[in-house]
Amino acid sequence: MWNENELTQKLGITYPIIQAGMAGGVTTPELVAAVSEAGGLGTLGAGYMSPSQIREAIRQIRQLTDKPFGVNLFIPETPDIVDTEVDRANDRLRSFREALAISEIPTVEKISTAVFEKQINVLVEEHVPSCSFTFGILPKKFIQQLKEKNIVMIGTATTVEEAKINQENGMDMVVMQGSEAGGHRGTFTGAFEEAMIGTMALIPQTVDQVNIPVIAAGGISDGRGVLAALVLGAQGVQIGTAFLTSIESGVNKQHKEMVLHSKEDELTVTSVFSGKPARGIRNEFIQQMEKYQKDLPPYPIQHTLTQGIRSEAAKQHRPEWMSLWCGQNPRLCKQQPAGKLMETLVRQVENKIEKARLLSSSHNNG
Repeated sequence: MWNENELTQKLGITYPIIQAGMAGGVTTPELVAAVSEAGGLGTLGAGYMSPSQIREAIRQIRQLTDKPFGVNLFIPETPDIVDTEVDRANDRLRSFREALAISEIPTVEKISTAVFEKQINVLVEEHVPSCSFTFGILPKKFIQQLKEKNIVMIGTATTVEEAKINQENGMDMVVMQGSEAGGHRGTFTGAFEEAMIGTMALIPQTVDQVNIPVIAAGGISDGRGVLAALVLGAQGVQIGTAFLTSIESGVNKQHKEMVLHSKEDELTVTSVFSGKPARGIRNEFIQQMEKYQKDLPPYPIQHTLTQGIRSEAAKQHRPEWMSLWCGQNPRLCKQQPAGKLMETLVRQVENKIEKARLLSSSHNNG
């Protein structure tokens, strides 16, 4: 069967389809549970959540489903805070704050890894079935902690080299994020520009170099994409944008509408919102800020500085100043229940396999 392999076995799921752990309130407990109930792996995007919020969300998911699910966290980054850089960025953001009537300028505090440690402790205490990580490699002490609880660990990579590093450090599986993917780039070695490799090229090269299950991500929105990834050697797929527009998604209404009405040539990769490159819909904020892109503070400092602007823009229905993350396949996205999307993906894969079987059979008989 197309859906039975090492990945589905390890994760305890029926279909090798993972809903991406999109942070910022997209992955509601309802969305996570709906995907898991339909046989995939729902994932809570917990990167920006406090430890107590993560615990509460995990318990809510468990009330909605008894199927396996995952939690995604960000490996913390601790750049130095350069006051002149922060002041300069605040000057450039002043006009947006004034237009939105934001009087408060956020304070940038020294970045601590203590919160991340507490987030990990919640995953261990709640004994989540699996967890995935983005933006780097999990420190060894945490890997040990999670292994002791038999929690499946999934890393993220954007190059074959990064996939090898994930394997060497004990990840059970790795998500290969092709350049088509929406949201933040997961690159953690070298410049992100050199790691913008398309999914079609990235998957077979990675599969030939690592032994752990490979998960394809980026530009996959329907059964054709799922099957193509499996043919290339991936054992599963991770889908973000198509679930972002689902009924259960917690994304802002304007963001959802923008994705549903966008085209593949209206997207760009920008670091103006957070200090880290991310793919989204080109808008006025990006156009005004991109000339300063090279000297903005790094992630997560810039993310902190623009947080109030993004949040207030959403409240005031100003999508032109929001971060509208989106992958390169928006035309295939629909507003529908996540369970229906799962059913459609599975049906499309099975129809394609059946057609290929009939075609092969008629050739053999001919």
